[in-house]
Amino acid sequence: MFHPKQNNSGKAGFIWLLKMAMRDGKASSKKLALFMASIVLGIAAVVSIQSFSNNLKENIALQSKSLMGADYIIDTEDLPNERVSFIMDSLGGPKAEEISFASMAAFPGKEGTKLVRVRGIKGDFPFYGELETEPASAAKDYQTKGAALLDATVMLQLGIEPGDKIKIGNIEIPVAGALKSVPGSAAIFSSIAPPVIIPNRFIEKTGLVQVGSRIGYKYYFLADPKMDLEKFDDNLDPILDTNDADLDTHTSTSERLGRRYENFGKFLNLVAFIALLLGCVGIASAIHIYIKEKLRSIAVLKCLGATKKQTFSIYLIQIAIIGFIGGVAGTALGLLLQQIFPLFLQDILPVTVEISMSPRVIFMGILLGILMSVLFALYPLIVTLYVSPLQTLRVQDTEISKSRKAGVLVLAGIFLFIFLFAFWLLEDWKYSLFFVLGIIITFSLLAGVANLFMKFIKRYFPSNWGFIPRQSLLNLFRPQNQTLILVLAIGIGTFLISTLYFTKDLLLAQASLDEQAESPNMILLDVQSEQQEEVAKTIRSKDLPVLENIPIVTMRVESLKGVAVNDIREDSTSQVNGWILQHEFRTTYRDSLISSEVLEAGEFIGNKPENEIIPISVSNNFAEDAKVQVGDKVNFNVQGVLLNTVVASIRTVDWSRMQLNFSIVFPAGVLEDAPQFRVLTTKVPDENSSAELQQNLVENFPNLTIIDLRQVLTLIEKILTKISWLINFMAFFSILTGIIVLIGAVRTSKYQRIKESVLLRTLGARSDQILKILAFEYFYLGVLGALSGILLSLISSLLLGYFVFETTFIPSWIPFVVLLPGIILLVVTIGLGNSLSVIKSPPLVVLRKEIG
Repeated sequence: MFHPKQNNSGKAGFIWLLKMAMRDGKASSKKLALFMASIVLGIAAVVSIQSFSNNLKENIALQSKSLMGADYIIDTEDLPNERVSFIMDSLGGPKAEEISFASMAAFPGKEGTKLVRVRGIKGDFPFYGELETEPASAAKDYQTKGAALLDATVMLQLGIEPGDKIKIGNIEIPVAGALKSVPGSAAIFSSIAPPVIIPNRFIEKTGLVQVGSRIGYKYYFLADPKMDLEKFDDNLDPILDTNDADLDTHTSTSERLGRRYENFGKFLNLVAFIALLLGCVGIASAIHIYIKEKLRSIAVLKCLGATKKQTFSIYLIQIAIIGFIGGVAGTALGLLLQQIFPLFLQDILPVTVEISMSPRVIFMGILLGILMSVLFALYPLIVTLYVSPLQTLRVQDTEISKSRKAGVLVLAGIFLFIFLFAFWLLEDWKYSLFFVLGIIITFSLLAGVANLFMKFIKRYFPSNWGFIPRQSLLNLFRPQNQTLILVLAIGIGTFLISTLYFTKDLLLAQASLDEQAESPNMILLDVQSEQQEEVAKTIRSKDLPVLENIPIVTMRVESLKGVAVNDIREDSTSQVNGWILQHEFRTTYRDSLISSEVLEAGEFIGNKPENEIIPISVSNNFAEDAKVQVGDKVNFNVQGVLLNTVVASIRTVDWSRMQLNFSIVFPAGVLEDAPQFRVLTTKVPDENSSAELQQNLVENFPNLTIIDLRQVLTLIEKILTKISWLINFMAFFSILTGIIVLIGAVRTSKYQRIKESVLLRTLGARSDQILKILAFEYFYLGVLGALSGILLSLISSLLLGYFVFETTFIPSWIPFVVLLPGIILLVVTIGLGNSLSVIKSPPLVVLRKEIG
């Protein structure tokens, strides 16, 4: 007789185990193939996102100089002071300069105006990358010809050709060509204020550099190739910060951009990881049923002399091989899938992404397939250690006891691995812990719903129902039932997809415009005080209302609680946020709160009391970052004039509202005589009225900047649509994994169903009755799983809206009207499709298997 220990060498023993694992696996390949498919999908989701995120990060690093157009930039919001000018001279002076601002542009002889970002360039910028123009010569000739480079999309929209004129402020210059790309700009973010590049010498002639204008000054530098830019940044940036300037190197910019997109990639990785976990739950369920069917085979092996360690190893090796094959196939599919990401995301990416294959990601995908398969199979595999050789003589299956300690250790290992993988993705142990807890809570709630449902049915079983609905309910408790695993699979997939829709609604609700009559949808910026009456008159002449006329005064913080700003900067122990000390605040004055504000502490004082220090109201984020409370003194510098104030109240401000909000509000009677400009708002009914009003305003007041909030909303919706495509992509993997787990679960327990079918037909049941019983059973499972997932996502979205977005959450109807019936129908269809052979199987099939 062949004995497993005929060769005592470790190598021969492993070869025998491997042969046995492969021989048994071939015989059971169909039963395990579907569950391997769920691993393939999970690995593909993780690998595609991980690989694309790595490629994006590498491309940003490689193209960092092209993103900036130089090695480093020094930028300010005002003309640089003597200290900053001295520093720039000591660095050899800038190789190029830029002055930029937003402005309305008109096109003489053409209809239509456009909000643009004017960039006045001096020098040979860019030094890396290039200005792509049509014709190509325009990028080199526009400086000498005194012409403009205009965004190509604007030229196409307004029918502008090279040689046509563009009017910016007080100047009219010809358009040299269409600007197709500028280093570092993403097409989608340029849709509201497209770029216009003009020679720097024309900036002053526009007459647009006035009080309150938001002007940006950039100075571009080239560095020695041997310079350590990171060390250079660490040494110089703090000095520039104290002088209201900032240093950006191409390395720090690429790191910042990389982190921004990497964080989104991490989120998608976690969603993909959940799809993988769902597949692993399916593996655990499949192995549980699979091992139950193999108990007699294991008992026979033990009768022939195999040890419990060897029988355990046979099936462990088998699962490891499945995991390896699934890991290889999933990694290959993931690398293929990442090719389509740039097609959907190119408009919101800062660089052109060249896809490459990372050996690290490939190794990670294969290793993940093996580890996840083995880890989730260990718990059901423990049973093999406790199978008695006497099992071969037992006619009926008996419950085999197993070590509770071993089970706890396996579960601990699974959760430890999940935590470590999440930590590898997030690089933060707190977030990783919350992720693991979230998974445990979600899976526990869905499992709890399934168990409670079964207990409820057992306790309140509808005995007066007919035969078919009663039998379909009893099927949920039959031996080798898959109720729990199917509710988990259906529930998690539904949870992810419905959460996507609910969260998307939350984000859009934050950005959407209130359609009430008093809500503005057009904002007019940079209105000078002497212009406000004429601008308001122009608006009213179009039968449109002037909803708001808001005064704005610019100022800086001079001291906090009696300590000068410069002293706070030099105090290394200070907890005051740097932006408070450097920012030029745009403040207003009024006598009451507005709809986007709620008083949090103190008393809002609308009018300045006589002979008292000026009471101001600050936003809660200002109070937190400035470390001030009600009663603390704050001094401001208003263009050389010092104002002594005291914090009288703290407000909670809803910054997401599409209206002007302020960190600092003064009472009436203080700033009326200070240098200021105005912001007017109105509401236009349609695009034609908007275009007509903008054309009229730009002709008469070229310094105005006009923002149509509907364009902003369109941009936000466009970005969210592209982002939601990726989230949908990941959710699709989860629901598809759930479907595969469902198909696999039905197939795995098919023989048990055949036996039940034979018994029912023996008792007189017809095929159509059995079909209806199965249809009802899957209907119950579909309703239970899908409804649980939607309700769970509804609760999580309500909590998200309340605690994170701080807004009232109004649920989307799509999960209830489309997703719920769709998934129920899908579950019933798959269940019946896989069960047709059960109904058609003759009783002799079962009898032959029993005898065999």
